[in-house]
Amino acid sequence: MELSTLLLFSLALLISAGSPGPSIAALVARVLVRGWRDVLPFAAAMWVGEIIWLTCAIAGLAALAESFYWAFEIIKYCGVIYLGYLAWKMWTAPINIAIENPKISRKNNNSFRMFFAGMAVTLGNPKIMVFYLALLPTLIDLNSITLLGWAELSLTLLVILVFIDTAYIILAIRARLLLATPKAVKIANRVSAGMLTTAAAIIASR
Repeated sequence: MELSTLLLFSLALLISAGSPGPSIAALVARVLVRGWRDVLPFAAAMWVGEIIWLTCAIAGLAALAESFYWAFEIIKYCGVIYLGYLAWKMWTAPINIAIENPKISRKNNNSFRMFFAGMAVTLGNPKIMVFYLALLPTLIDLNSITLLGWAELSLTLLVILVFIDTAYIILAIRARLLLATPKAVKIANRVSAGMLTTAAAIIASR
């Protein structure tokens, strides 16, 4: 694949993925409350989900995705419900749990549920759908992409998403270090719960 095509794709993806949306809000909220280790399955699922959307666009499955719209609706609302559940847990979490030893927090972490939540949020996110199924074909001639071209695009996508999400995670970690008092932890819990609720509402309403 030509370098100019990859650069055009990279620039469009950087703008789209870099702008804060429901997925980023959920990612940051989770890091603020539980730390970066707890959010890795969620982030990994987001990356896998975006590769799935890229593959659908390249394979010409946009019409198929539209035909099975109900399936994506189910996935979307499963993600919305789980984000709402996480928001409720954050809002009602006792302060001593929020600031407990990180080893204990990791012990209570359910990686599979976090991965599922990340996948549901990504596959049901209207912003991501629009980029891959509507905007991407206007940027790249998808009919001429080979298996090698798909691999190059997927690798480019992965590098950019890891860079963007890591930057947001680092910012959230720095903010989390400021949570030195029970009052600050309580505020962070409430803010994170609000972010998750907003993310769920945005996804559900579109």
